[in-house]
Amino acid sequence: MALMTSGTSQADGIRPIDPRLRISALWIAVLLIFVYVDLFSLYRRDVRDDIEAGKIGGFEINQTFLFLTTLYIVVPALMIYLALVMRPQLNRVVNIVVAAVYAVTVAGSAVGEWGYYILGSALEVVLLALVVRTAWGLWEASHSEVLSPPGREA
Repeated sequence: MALMTSGTSQADGIRPIDPRLRISALWIAVLLIFVYVDLFSLYRRDVRDDIEAGKIGGFEINQTFLFLTTLYIVVPALMIYLALVMRPQLNRVVNIVVAAVYAVTVAGSAVGEWGYYILGSALEVVLLALVVRTAWGLWEASHSEVLSPPGREA
């Protein structure tokens, strides 16, 4: 089957999932946690007061800040699609690098934050680590028929 991966057999009743689909799903989960953690921050009076004062996290809220924040969110949003369409070798490298960079920025942003934010950030880091782990395995999978279309060899 073109979408099967090694490591799990159909004999145990579990159908293996293409690693590209797993990576894409992990990026979706990361983005959902991004959204909810930031949304929950709006329930905090200190955050709302900072926004009213035109600042957030020590940064002035202006066009540059909003542009860069949008860019920060666009990258993982694009990774959902790119994980499905990039060639395995490129997929591996791009996902490992992007996930590692995001894990560092997420962990850094959680320093000194409230418990809900730390929990969300910890979950994001775990999911990003799973992206790295799964992407790392794409190298081996790219050399098997697992990721090849039916009728073509890897």
